Amino acid sequence: MSPDLGPITSLRIEHITKRFPGIVACSDISLSVGKGDVLALVGENGAGKTTLMNILMGLYTPDEGKIFINNKEVVFRSPGDAFACGIGMVHQQYMLVPNLTVTENIALGLMQIQGNKGGSLKSRLKHLSKINLEIVRRHIMAISEHYGLLVDPDAAVWQLSVGEQQRVELVKTLCFGAKFLILDEPTSALTPQETDELIALLKRMSQELSIIFISHKLAEVKALCNKVAILRGGKLVYRGNTEDHSSADIAALMTGHEVYLPVNQQTRAPGKPMLEVRSLFVRGDRGNMALNNLHLTVHAGEIVGLAGVSGNGQRELAEALTGLRQVESGIIQLDGKDLVGKSPKQIIQQGMGYVPEERNIEGIVPSMSIRENLVLKDIGRAPFTRFGLIRKRVIDKNAETMRDKFDIRCSSLQTAAGSLSGGNIQKVILAREISRSPKFLIAVYPIRGLDLGAAEFIHKQLLALRDQGVGILLISEELEEIINLSDRIAVIFKGHIQRVLGQGEATQRKLGMMMAGVKD
Repeated sequence: MSPDLGPITSLRIEHITKRFPGIVACSDISLSVGKGDVLALVGENGAGKTTLMNILMGLYTPDEGKIFINNKEVVFRSPGDAFACGIGMVHQQYMLVPNLTVTENIALGLMQIQGNKGGSLKSRLKHLSKINLEIVRRHIMAISEHYGLLVDPDAAVWQLSVGEQQRVELVKTLCFGAKFLILDEPTSALTPQETDELIALLKRMSQELSIIFISHKLAEVKALCNKVAILRGGKLVYRGNTEDHSSADIAALMTGHEVYLPVNQQTRAPGKPMLEVRSLFVRGDRGNMALNNLHLTVHAGEIVGLAGVSGNGQRELAEALTGLRQVESGIIQLDGKDLVGKSPKQIIQQGMGYVPEERNIEGIVPSMSIRENLVLKDIGRAPFTRFGLIRKRVIDKNAETMRDKFDIRCSSLQTAAGSLSGGNIQKVILAREISRSPKFLIAVYPIRGLDLGAAEFIHKQLLALRDQGVGILLISEELEEIINLSDRIAVIFKGHIQRVLGQGEATQRKLGMMMAGVKD
């Protein structure tokens, strides 16, 4: 990379192109960001946003094009090179070692950016004992408290929810001393109040930092960013001032058509109780009582939204309902049949569908093809298996039908599912779960990190499923999503249902206060 460049006053990329087998991820993109700018980078999933930022962070090498800092060309061969120039990125997919604590993870990162790489992760772990972790811990606490991004420095990463891990990534990047900040979906796990605080914080930080803000939440883009760049299909289709366009205009430029998020307009009464939870106690990964005497009922043909700040028992509830976590005590019934003590396979056979929180880990097998992922739960049953033999043509035909019905965008159904964009992975999961004709569906953060076009499609599918008489538990921190889709809304706080609100009772402010622990 270049010699010392001094403080960053400008960053410019010119004619950046990046190709992968069968696809041009970025095509001839040029952008510039000056000191104090807050640039929104928006586009559909797969439009090239993350690829472009990974080039800027030294994770990818562009096939064509150049990067300039302070009008001097630089070449980043690793993230360490980018950090050395004061550029830091909080990725949408967290980059943490699960079995290490927050402090140990950040210490590893500090070793790397300070040039003390030590080779492989295994080699760096050997050097970890030589670092004064207490100094690192105090630094984390200072950054955490200063910015209001509270994390537990002593918690193992595997014990944290996705939202908590996102906060760790942000604190980690700030600990590294980043002066040019790239944020990839930073508010996806925050309450409205926390989001407002973060937006206010970033506005203050922009007085001394430059920020690239990647988000699908256009209200946040309008509130924070002075400039916007829109990608579609790997190409830059617009760049200019944010104030010159409404959120609807930006959404239309992103997708190529106008986007309308559907709203629940249910008027008929729901059916019989389909899921009944009584006096449920479940322990979390740290041995604490994550669910504390929880009661909840969801009827057939009803969407019940579960609103809460990440880490208040949502993950434990979803796992208990699907047989993935042991129940200490209590009752769980699906269509009148007990689920406590049943295996995940038995619960699936009872008619439970599940769209999990971590789509890449729990929702699909990334290395397997799209066609294989679409039949994961039924590969041993008719019509996909006959006389113990797998029927390849039936599986292929099913995949083609699901691709067309659910608009799964891929170059081939033989493609590894893990190579798809987030929105298309979610469509694969939803296609598999809905095609099984479930009695009940648990949808956990179904549009987290997805663009408006994908969110519109998934919301329509959930409402159509509800109209078919399926009961749905919608777990989300997106309050607009909860309010728009739910027949009733239950607010969870510290493992207990605070209150259940009927349709029309909830506002974002009221829900946000209750999510923070205010009962009334």
